[in-house]
Amino acid sequence: MYLGIFVQYILPAIVLAGIGAIFGVLIAIFSKVFFVKIDERIEKVTALLPGYNCGACGMPGCQGLAEKIVSGEKSPTDCKPIKPQAIEQIRQYLAEANAELEKNK
Repeated sequence: MYLGIFVQYILPAIVLAGIGAIFGVLIAIFSKVFFVKIDERIEKVTALLPGYNCGACGMPGCQGLAEKIVSGEKSPTDCKPIKPQAIEQIRQYLAEANAELEKNK
């Protein structure tokens, strides 16, 4: 009787808990091994863009344009709906961020 209860209820729970623990450890390991560092400048420039994702700049959205602006391939003026003060904020931020990067090298 006790063997039937063990096989029917307890053993499957132990097996599932073990599988869950193994996958949890694997996820933790893989999150460290395959970590991708994100450039904070891209996030900041994206926040300074209008956020319309209109594609008028030739990019699929503001995130794509921000990546190109940070890499130097495009200019903030390529964004059609951006306000002039935002262009100046982006340029000022990139000048400060690039100076900080050079300083830390």
